[in-house]
Amino acid sequence: MAALAWLLIPLVAAIGAGLWGGWASRNRKSIEDGTELAGYSRFREAMERSHTGG
Repeated sequence: MAALAWLLIPLVAAIGAGLWGGWASRNRKSIEDGTELAGYSRFREAMERSHTGG
């Protein structure tokens, strides 16, 4: 019976690793980069104004 327990440990670990791998590589909804790019361009314009305005 103890040998069976020692054989179940790697089996449970392999199943857990498979579940975690599937969860980690799932398709996530990608957030549109448009808002981030618009914010970055506003930031860049503000920095250019602050450097040329002084």
